[in-house]
Amino acid sequence: MLIDQNKGKMINNQAIKLGIGTNKVGGHNLFDNLKDQDGFDVVKEALDSGIAMIDTAYMYGLGRSEDIIGQVIKNYPRENFKIATKAAQDPDNNLTINNDPIFLEKSVNDALSRLQTDYIDIFYIHFPDDKTPKDKAVAALNELKKAGKIRAIGLSNFSLEQIKEANKNNQVDYVEDHYNLIQRHVEREIWPYLKENDIKFVPYFPLASGLLTGKYTIDDADKFKHLNREQFEKIIQILKGIDVIANKHGATVTQIILAWYIKNSEISAVIPGARVPSQVANNVATLKIDLSTDEYQEIDNAFNFL
Repeated sequence: MLIDQNKGKMINNQAIKLGIGTNKVGGHNLFDNLKDQDGFDVVKEALDSGIAMIDTAYMYGLGRSEDIIGQVIKNYPRENFKIATKAAQDPDNNLTINNDPIFLEKSVNDALSRLQTDYIDIFYIHFPDDKTPKDKAVAALNELKKAGKIRAIGLSNFSLEQIKEANKNNQVDYVEDHYNLIQRHVEREIWPYLKENDIKFVPYFPLASGLLTGKYTIDDADKFKHLNREQFEKIIQILKGIDVIANKHGATVTQIILAWYIKNSEISAVIPGARVPSQVANNVATLKIDLSTDEYQEIDNAFNFL
């Protein structure tokens, strides 16, 4: 067990695997009608609840998300949580993707300034560019790791071949990619290499843009054009079964889905987003859920049709 020094709460070890994605914290360029105050409140609620990972990026508000997080974390013991951030979009070149070592070093220093912290726990190259040798980009980050400015090196949205190139010298610590129960290609394409090379995995979009929350009905197929009608109807039917499991636990469908990720040994942390503090509280309630092995396997099997 861990102790939350802020509120004296005991935190289950599962809490280490629950983080928060903050693209809706200051991400005015990504979402309409965001309020900065909600962003401040979301980060505070997360830290007060014992969430152990805050995941952000330069692209979330072009630094605004990092600014908000930096202002909030000043009031909390830094050792109580990890911060992950990402960069690749070059603000001096129309946000063109850039993995140049000089650019990455500047990005780390700029992020440290906005976050008002001495170190970043995980720094991801947010997207690969089409010109920089990936092992050279990672080598530059490794020098910053040696200097104590970052503690782990991550890659986001890299193909398997790009991951292999980046990890030529075994310096990659984390990979973050699009993964959820209805988009599982990463399991087949990337996970075997990550496991073999002791690289941790963090999924983004774990709730599939809201589809896995159970809030949609059979009439909402047009909102998910990447799925054909048969696939969408199958998912809606599966979620009805997830709702049965949720009722047994006095939980929501969202919480059961998050609990599945937390129980999955291949996933280092799950980082659902939140626009308002109540959504953070609902996500944290997931930590009260202990799926049985049979329930975990039932969910796993149900979504294996894609």
